[in-house]
Amino acid sequence: MESPAWYTPYTPYQPEIAQGRLESLVNYQTMIMSMTAMDIANASLLDEATAAAEGMVLSYVSSNQKKRSFFVDRGVLPQTLDVLKTRAKGFGIRLVVGDVFADLKDESLRADLCGVLVQYPNVDGSVADFSSVAEYAHSNGALVVAATDLLALTMLKPPGEWGADVVVGNSARFGVPAGYGGPHGAFFACTEKLKRKMPGRLIGRSRDVEGKPAYRLALQTREQHIRREKATSNICTAQALLANMAAMYAVYHGPTGLKRIATKVHLLTNTLKTSVEQLGFKITNPEFFDTLTIDVTGAVANAGVLHKAAAAVSVNLRQIDDKHVGVTLDESVGPVDLLRLINIFRAATSTSPLQSISAVSVSSTSSAIPATLQRTSEFLPHPVFNSHHSETEMMRYIYHLQSKDLGLVHSMIPLGSCTMKLNSTSSMVPLTWPEFGAVHPFVPKDQELEDDLCKITGFHACSLQPNSGAAGEYAGLSVIRAYHESQGESHRDICLIPVSAHGTNPASAVMAGLKVVPVKTLADGSLDLVDLKAKAEKHKDNLAAFMITYPSTFGVFEDGVQDACQIIHDNGGQVYLDGANLNAQIGLTNPATCGGDVCHMNLHKTFAIPHGGGGPGVGPICVAEHLTPFLPTHSIVPVGGDKSISAVSAAQYGSASILLISWAYIKMLGGDGLADSSKTALLNANYMAHRLKDHYNLRYKNANGRVAHELLIDLAEFDKAAGLKVTDFAKRLQDFGFHPPTCSWPISTCMLIEPTESETLEEIDRFCDAMIQIRKEAEEVIQGKQPKENNILKNAPHPISVLTQSDAEWNRPYSRQQAAYPMPWLLEKKFWPTVSRIDDAYGDLNLICDCPSVEELASH
Repeated sequence: MESPAWYTPYTPYQPEIAQGRLESLVNYQTMIMSMTAMDIANASLLDEATAAAEGMVLSYVSSNQKKRSFFVDRGVLPQTLDVLKTRAKGFGIRLVVGDVFADLKDESLRADLCGVLVQYPNVDGSVADFSSVAEYAHSNGALVVAATDLLALTMLKPPGEWGADVVVGNSARFGVPAGYGGPHGAFFACTEKLKRKMPGRLIGRSRDVEGKPAYRLALQTREQHIRREKATSNICTAQALLANMAAMYAVYHGPTGLKRIATKVHLLTNTLKTSVEQLGFKITNPEFFDTLTIDVTGAVANAGVLHKAAAAVSVNLRQIDDKHVGVTLDESVGPVDLLRLINIFRAATSTSPLQSISAVSVSSTSSAIPATLQRTSEFLPHPVFNSHHSETEMMRYIYHLQSKDLGLVHSMIPLGSCTMKLNSTSSMVPLTWPEFGAVHPFVPKDQELEDDLCKITGFHACSLQPNSGAAGEYAGLSVIRAYHESQGESHRDICLIPVSAHGTNPASAVMAGLKVVPVKTLADGSLDLVDLKAKAEKHKDNLAAFMITYPSTFGVFEDGVQDACQIIHDNGGQVYLDGANLNAQIGLTNPATCGGDVCHMNLHKTFAIPHGGGGPGVGPICVAEHLTPFLPTHSIVPVGGDKSISAVSAAQYGSASILLISWAYIKMLGGDGLADSSKTALLNANYMAHRLKDHYNLRYKNANGRVAHELLIDLAEFDKAAGLKVTDFAKRLQDFGFHPPTCSWPISTCMLIEPTESETLEEIDRFCDAMIQIRKEAEEVIQGKQPKENNILKNAPHPISVLTQSDAEWNRPYSRQQAAYPMPWLLEKKFWPTVSRIDDAYGDLNLICDCPSVEELASH
């Protein structure tokens, strides 16, 4: 978590230079599949509550959107229910909450039931057999979604064995800190038949052009960037860093170690149960794994007294109501902790405290899990989970994987629209301090970061709850919808979105229950104000929102942004300003000045939270004063306005622990430093545009001949002249030790390049030199000096395994020296791709998403 080799890499869209973290994410997927006994799992989602919401929507979609009732058992976590309420509204899903055993078979539900959600173990710690629920749901064509706990599944019969179709949860139990609510990295597993509808990223095994096994992102046609307004999920990120942590936890402990930890937790919980029962308290859930709900009626005045007594000695009890408290034990609890807990209950009954743990009657090995629900199947039999159990071996495995990945530790990552900038050590290290990492999710918090973000954006209020940029889009649009409803205009459901917008924009609009109407762009890439005005006026009676990115996705500050916003306001709509490119605005302008009503901020872009290989990301929203009452809130910690929407993530403050990074970034730079950062980012991009303009077609610039903080180069001419595509240029860049820029977006023939303010002139020149050299290599193909189908770009990247082929095998019209060391500085500083170019089609046709077995490793 503190290693920049793991937290600085980007999402593995360039898998040849990301094999290490891809292998680790496959370990994660395999771990989830094995623990849950499901057919397939993705590479993580944002948190448990939003994963459950994805399960609900998947149930709805699987019914062909014909059934709209989704049943939620009352044992489901309250924060999950809050998120479900928000998500259900956008899709028109009817939530029915009740006792799954008593109320599910209501005849009014039968014909309209699309899915059922249960918690296993549930909120009060009870363990129940849901096999009959699954059987009934399936008989009525509905899916069963089970929210569960990974550590519990070492001892509990996994949901896949009793009939669940989807299994969700979070990874906190596997080595991820409490962190004030997150991030925790959710998991999502499902049956084979649902794999092409499953949300989120999926890592699959494929092969490179040499036939060598290799990993890459699989089935990307499921993703919202491609499906846009036809998408049913706007997931554009994972919690890759947290998933990797959880995977390494499982690799290190293995099945034996995990079972030992779970057994300890269960026995200590059993011991606590015996001790409090001896004091006259009643346990309301006699069947449990690690959580007790305790009836304190008659023992003390009320549960609040007990709760305060516990807090006084830093013991965490959950006050449920005046008569009940809950307590959950975990891996960190030891004998001294248990003694303190028991003495809290003894004090409440005026019983003298025990002085030593030896005085406690330790529970026998008897289990509080019913025999029919005890796990009998093996888990994690794969070699990777049974090989690295010493610290030495674990260290070597981690370093072996990280050596395969290119990150900011190696070179710049010039991704347009993704702002891969420095993540300072001084802002990263505090994440693992217990003062931050061990803080409970529902304690009071500091207002400082919210205030700073409001000052930066020019808006009135802020919510930190959305835990990704796309989640921010969804939250902001939901706020707009709630505002219109408060004005008696719930019929406003049209959202205007430029065709150049991020793929998440239309997907988020659909999730918020809006209908997308595309708006044209002009030949120079700017918004077509005439088309915008015509469509705003056409839909003025139903216009809800307009989504715009500024500077534009084409890398230009558009003159007409304020005019565009005024057009929307004149026709009764609200303006959502996508904050993806806020890195070019800070200190120079802001979303409020541009004319927006709400914006989200990608804190993992503008405010230096690391991408971590595909997450964590955070997407807080800031809103104008009239939208403030509608900010999201939780029933557990109600701090939103009196008209607020419900929750959009599991914790009130989202991925709270990593907000520290942005707080530190802002405080260390100050106002002047933030403005200087924007100016430097603009300067760097324009310098790069100037250096490359004579070698590549610079697609868009403004009337002054300038770009914003990123530039778009068009490579279409090379396809026409030599059959060279964007991918060929990207893969060749890997040989120079650079991560390619954003490819084929926002235009399929283009590269979108962003240097950020973090890079020195030396590094920027090095990248430009590489691009100019590749241009020369492309010219050789154009002139026929290298064949169109067998040239240095088409064959890139060039791993060591290829360059060490025998002379008889080397049949290429260029030397090994040209392939490996096209620039002099590479002789001293060279990052090697692990594999050759990967065959994506083969991987999708032969979908394998788990670790190699003993037999497969032997065959390799």
